[in-house]
Amino acid sequence: QIAALASRHRIVIPDRTGYGRSEPIDTLATDFHQSAAEETLAVIEALHLDRPILWGHSDGAIVALLIGLQTSDRIAGVIVEATHYVRHKPASRPFFEAIVAKPRAPFLDVHSRTWIRIVDESAPGDDFYSGRLSELRVPVLLVHGGRDPRTEPGEFEALRAALQTVPSRTLLLPEGGHSPHSEPATMAQVTVAAVSFVEAVRHRES
Repeated sequence: QIAALASRHRIVIPDRTGYGRSEPIDTLATDFHQSAAEETLAVIEALHLDRPILWGHSDGAIVALLIGLQTSDRIAGVIVEATHYVRHKPASRPFFEAIVAKPRAPFLDVHSRTWIRIVDESAPGDDFYSGRLSELRVPVLLVHGGRDPRTEPGEFEALRAALQTVPSRTLLLPEGGHSPHSEPATMAQVTVAAVSFVEAVRHRES
């Protein structure tokens, strides 16, 4: 995707707190998506980015959508992939418990413990957007793998229903898992859809 977009667009890839080359952390609050949204907005302001298009994957998709809800005037659109909608994810709890039992990296352990708390503290029907996702007013490209193991039954359908009033495109990839942009079976389709979406948004902005 970088190769396909970099010739015509500036690409900024920040390391969120606890990720990549940013400083490690020992704890993570259950509202870390909101904290990450505030952090990302600070990056946009510090770099004087003029209405960027955000691309968020998994937790990052929540972050991008929260920014769109809170400050739609600051961004031009969002690409969201493997998007979490519901907070209550009992089917994913064993996955996070397995990581905690045999942590591969400190942050994965912290992250998994936090997700377990999110699951345990949530009720069925709770979503990450306080029921406001239909209020989003920026264009959305929704990318989703039909075999995403982190998706609860009915979650993708609820997400699409919440976005019905939003100017959005959907790329549903039956063979895709939790990371369609990097999976050999789906990455080319994601790239084509992303380039088309970015060009359309930029044309609309001009």
